[in-house]
Amino acid sequence: MNLLLDLFLTFAKVGLFTFGGGYAMIALIENTCVEKKQWITHDEMMTITVVAESTPGPIAINCATYVGYKQKGFVGALIATVGMILPSFCIIFVISKFLDHFLEITWIAHAFQGIKIAVGILILDAAIKMLQKMQKKTMPRALRSQSES
Repeated sequence: MNLLLDLFLTFAKVGLFTFGGGYAMIALIENTCVEKKQWITHDEMMTITVVAESTPGPIAINCATYVGYKQKGFVGALIATVGMILPSFCIIFVISKFLDHFLEITWIAHAFQGIKIAVGILILDAAIKMLQKMQKKTMPRALRSQSES
């Protein structure tokens, strides 16, 4: 499959099937980009997460942009970013146009309550995986020298 199309479809799938914002998407991005597609390493994913968190914009979009750039340069970054954004944009656009009282529908309100729980679990899962993969190092010298003083 063409890599640009693969980037677009991969991040469109992440954008379409993940609720709860960027932190909830990290687990799915890591699973897809590190374990399945092997576009980046676990260390790169942790670095991307830290950098994406400290730069302007949503964390998942920043991650998608980095992965796309690493694979295919500027065009890859653009395609991955559009793939991440497009599904959510289309869904929100349709909802805003056709369903004025969307959240007043009982089964949709209940679905969103369940989604909130699932999002919390996804965020917790991502945090646990990142903590497990962190290199275990002894306390840095700067901290040791201050405590010895």
